[in-house]
Amino acid sequence: MADPLDVLLRVGFHHAVTAANADEARQRVQALAGGSLDTAAFHDAVAAAVAADLIRDPIRLPPGGLQCHWRLELTPAGVQRARALSGA
Repeated sequence: MADPLDVLLRVGFHHAVTAANADEARQRVQALAGGSLDTAAFHDAVAAAVAADLIRDPIRLPPGGLQCHWRLELTPAGVQRARALSGA
Protein backbone atom coordinates (compact mmCIF):
# COMPACT_ATOMS: atom_id res chain seq x y z
CA MET A 1 0.00 0.00 0.00
CA ALA A 2 1.11 3.58 -0.62
CA ASP A 3 2.39 5.98 2.01
CA PRO A 4 -0.14 5.87 4.90
CA LEU A 5 -0.34 9.68 5.03
CA ASP A 6 -1.20 9.83 1.33
CA VAL A 7 -3.77 7.07 1.80
CA LEU A 8 -5.35 8.98 4.69
CA LEU A 9 -5.57 12.18 2.65
CA ARG A 10 -6.98 10.47 -0.44
CA VAL A 11 -9.65 8.67 1.59
CA GLY A 12 -10.51 11.86 3.48
CA PHE A 13 -10.84 13.74 0.20
CA HIS A 14 -13.26 11.24 -1.32
CA HIS A 15 -15.17 9.91 1.71
CA ALA A 16 -16.69 11.09 4.98
CA VAL A 17 -15.16 8.88 7.67
CA THR A 18 -16.63 8.80 11.15
CA ALA A 19 -16.17 6.05 13.71
CA ALA A 20 -16.62 5.30 17.38
CA ASN A 21 -12.85 5.07 17.94
CA ALA A 22 -9.48 5.10 16.21
CA ASP A 23 -9.39 1.35 15.55
CA GLU A 24 -12.75 1.44 13.79
CA ALA A 25 -11.53 4.48 11.85
CA ARG A 26 -8.40 2.58 10.74
CA GLN A 27 -10.52 -0.34 9.60
CA ARG A 28 -12.85 1.98 7.68
CA VAL A 29 -9.96 3.85 6.01
CA GLN A 30 -8.34 0.51 5.16
CA ALA A 31 -11.57 -0.79 3.60
CA LEU A 32 -12.06 2.38 1.57
CA ALA A 33 -8.43 2.35 0.41
CA GLY A 34 -8.67 -1.29 -0.60
CA GLY A 35 -5.53 -2.54 1.09
CA SER A 36 -3.82 -3.32 4.34
CA LEU A 37 -3.02 -0.50 6.77
CA ASP A 38 -0.85 -1.25 9.79
CA THR A 39 -2.21 0.14 13.08
CA ALA A 40 1.04 1.90 14.03
CA ALA A 41 1.42 3.36 10.54
CA PHE A 42 -2.16 4.65 10.67
CA HIS A 43 -1.60 6.33 14.04
CA ASP A 44 1.68 7.83 12.82
CA ALA A 45 -0.03 9.14 9.67
CA VAL A 46 -2.83 10.73 11.71
CA ALA A 47 -0.32 12.35 14.08
CA ALA A 48 1.77 13.64 11.17
CA ALA A 49 -1.31 14.99 9.38
CA VAL A 50 -2.49 16.83 12.51
CA ALA A 51 1.01 18.23 13.12
CA ALA A 52 1.26 19.42 9.49
CA ASP A 53 -2.25 20.96 9.69
CA LEU A 54 -3.53 18.65 6.93
CA ILE A 55 -6.42 17.29 9.03
CA ARG A 56 -8.29 18.60 12.02
CA ASP A 57 -7.94 16.80 15.35
CA PRO A 58 -10.02 13.68 14.71
CA ILE A 59 -11.24 13.16 18.29
CA ARG A 60 -14.45 15.12 18.80
CA LEU A 61 -16.97 15.61 21.55
CA PRO A 62 -20.03 17.14 19.90
CA PRO A 63 -21.90 19.85 21.83
CA GLY A 64 -24.20 18.08 24.28
CA GLY A 65 -22.51 14.76 23.52
CA LEU A 66 -21.70 12.21 26.17
CA GLN A 67 -19.10 10.29 24.19
CA CYS A 68 -16.24 11.27 21.89
CA HIS A 69 -16.10 10.00 18.33
CA TRP A 70 -13.49 9.91 15.57
CA ARG A 71 -13.90 11.98 12.42
CA LEU A 72 -11.60 12.52 9.44
CA GLU A 73 -11.82 16.11 8.23
CA LEU A 74 -9.24 17.66 5.92
CA THR A 75 -8.10 21.24 6.40
CA PRO A 76 -7.80 23.51 3.34
CA ALA A 77 -4.10 22.55 3.14
CA GLY A 78 -5.09 18.88 3.33
CA VAL A 79 -7.63 19.32 0.54
CA GLN A 80 -4.99 20.99 -1.62
CA ARG A 81 -2.49 18.18 -1.02
CA ALA A 82 -5.15 15.48 -1.59
CA ARG A 83 -6.10 17.13 -4.88
CA ALA A 84 -2.47 17.08 -5.96
CA LEU A 85 -2.20 13.39 -5.00
CA SER A 86 -5.40 12.56 -6.88
CA GLY A 87 -4.48 14.61 -9.92
CA ALA A 88 -7.66 16.67 -9.49
